[in-house]
Amino acid sequence: MKRRDLLKGLTVLPLAGGILSGESAAAAALPNVANTAAAAAKRDLFKELGVRTFINARATLTFMTGSLMQDEVLDAIKNSSRRYCMLDELQDKVGAKIAELCHAEAATVTSGAFSAIMLGTAGVLSGLDAKKAAMIPHLEGSGMKTEVILQKGHNIGYYQAMKNCGVTMVWVETREELERAINEKTAMMAFMNCNTNSGQIKHKEWLEVAKRHNIPTLIDIAADVPPIENFWKFNDMGFDLVCLSGGKAIRGPQSSGVLMGRKDLIAAARLSASPRGSTIGRGHKVNKEEILGLYVAIEKFIRTGEDEWNFWMKQIAHIENAVKNIKSVKTRVFVPELANATPNLEISWDPAVIPFTGQQIQERLSKGEPGIELNAGKNNISLVTFIMVPGEEKIVASRIKEELSKA
Repeated sequence: MKRRDLLKGLTVLPLAGGILSGESAAAAALPNVANTAAAAAKRDLFKELGVRTFINARATLTFMTGSLMQDEVLDAIKNSSRRYCMLDELQDKVGAKIAELCHAEAATVTSGAFSAIMLGTAGVLSGLDAKKAAMIPHLEGSGMKTEVILQKGHNIGYYQAMKNCGVTMVWVETREELERAINEKTAMMAFMNCNTNSGQIKHKEWLEVAKRHNIPTLIDIAADVPPIENFWKFNDMGFDLVCLSGGKAIRGPQSSGVLMGRKDLIAAARLSASPRGSTIGRGHKVNKEEILGLYVAIEKFIRTGEDEWNFWMKQIAHIENAVKNIKSVKTRVFVPELANATPNLEISWDPAVIPFTGQQIQERLSKGEPGIELNAGKNNISLVTFIMVPGEEKIVASRIKEELSKA
């Protein structure tokens, strides 16, 4: 039906003492979006599809769907989903805000930290030459440099993001090996922050060598917020590119991340990013809802992170108090030094008193109702609370107490 015919027909419909016309008439002919959305919200799609859900007391692992987005993030996603905008303009404006918050020259939202690493590498290789960007990962004969240096102790698999760009990884252990590895093919020196203690060369020395040879540096800090100051610590330190996950404790969209750092390198990275076609990053799409959702998540975490930390500690204390008086049970609260540095609770016991392994307790909790997922050792279990829905700590405390008491 032609639009003019539709509107012509609608103008004869009565409406509370008047005649429908224009936008109101057209809107009346459409399905009630609000009612449709409300009806959809009532559906339990997990139950409908037979998908098991659980309380996550383990970690922000991707295969467990990461973390749960904050209400403010969900509001931003919902509200921004109803209007259109130009994607590059949005990236410009949000990137400028994130850069300001994080002490960087520039920033761009990516589809995860892995994507940030890959796009950052692509930007280092191509510079601001769009023709070179379109050639990646086919570097032979392109005139681009082809090697990235990484410490052997930092080999955690995510270097694949760099290899996707066609580079060769050069592995080193000592400073002497690093100095010898640098040559005219060296494009970048990369650093995996979560493996800092597994490498001989630390941040300051790594940067010192790179700057003396005028080689760009990239650091992956995917799961390294909190502490809050890590939002800007590595930019202030002098890394040229910093890669951060948008999920994890920040609780933005799980499929989002941030690449921040030098203005020229961020601009170069965006040459390989969506919405541009025929580039290595075309498939790394990030939509307007994710861009705005992540911005809101970062802004909120910087503003309220200390309060959230105190709340996590109260949740940990609630669970600890529920179990610590069980015979032979011992508890320990700790915070990892590097990645995922949030409050953890370890619960251990004497196997002569409680003849269950950590894996057996974990399995009983997982198969319960509701299911609870946590970490297990030989005679201990450990958990985090920062990714729980407030109130779930009470369920977790009750269930762990129940299982240990039975044992």
